[in-house]
Amino acid sequence: MKPGLREISEATGFCTATVSNALNRKKGVNPETAAQIFAAAKRLGYFSKAKLEAVRFVQYKSSGLVVTDTPFFAALAHGIEQECRALGLEAILTTISRSEPDFDDRLGQLLGDASCGVILLATEASEEEMKLFAQAIAPLLILDNWPESSSSSALLISNTDSACHAVEHLIEKGHREIGYLRSDVRIKNFFYRQEGYRRALALHGLVPQEHFEVPLPPDTAGAWAAMNAWLAAKPELPTAFFADNDNIALGALKAFEENGIRVPEDVSVVGFDDMPFAEFSTPPLTTVRVAKEEMGRLAVRILVGRAHAELSSATKTQICTTLVERGSVCPPRCG
Repeated sequence: MKPGLREISEATGFCTATVSNALNRKKGVNPETAAQIFAAAKRLGYFSKAKLEAVRFVQYKSSGLVVTDTPFFAALAHGIEQECRALGLEAILTTISRSEPDFDDRLGQLLGDASCGVILLATEASEEEMKLFAQAIAPLLILDNWPESSSSSALLISNTDSACHAVEHLIEKGHREIGYLRSDVRIKNFFYRQEGYRRALALHGLVPQEHFEVPLPPDTAGAWAAMNAWLAAKPELPTAFFADNDNIALGALKAFEENGIRVPEDVSVVGFDDMPFAEFSTPPLTTVRVAKEEMGRLAVRILVGRAHAELSSATKTQICTTLVERGSVCPPRCG
């Protein structure tokens, strides 16, 4: 027999009125409370299962500074579309922004259709914002983030290991003074990459130097302007930099060139993502390659497995990366 509000109330400790308001997505219910109620409702079998007919790829924007309509998103979308086509599922692309006046209504519609699975690109989502998506009736996979407080499955990049490997590449080239071009918009991916940067230094007996850590906007134009401002003070430079992403690295490359600093002869640079422009920058950028289309295809397979109950427990899957060596790295003082 299908459980009712009373059973969910007993399981969660919230009154039936609160349970009803949460399940009907009424405003005024605390997101954490709603997440607990939805989790209990799903566990108890309150929601009827529907045949999966489509997959919706949802790009979530909070600040809009990190997630933009970049080639990264396009490659993920292409992989998702390919896998959906192979499985006979419709693929739908959607963008939802926290700043939209009808955000709550749109979110309810996206998460309330059990026949349409959701792959959520949650790169920009904070831990608090992730609780909003715990109210999903639809099968849900979190992409490019890991919700600590959610029972949803997630697929993400092996950020810490990948950053560690990239910095170790610089160390193997002979660099001992390695700076960090740090995004001034902090998301989980960047925290994990910072952890990898510091781990690599520690493994080789090196200590991060605060004066070699440069906070920059995560977009190319912003990074270029901020790097120019930093260089105007004629600071001491390390022999190499690791950047949180390729956009930051590209902005820094342009600023270095304009200030007469040669890359890689005066300073080496490693990026992260392997955006299409990386091989055409001056010099071509050494960077961490993420298999974006493969990530999209794998996301669909995991989501379908969850929807068909082939995967009964939530899973956290990390996709490995490859370091692509190009022309922005050489041994220190190689020029």
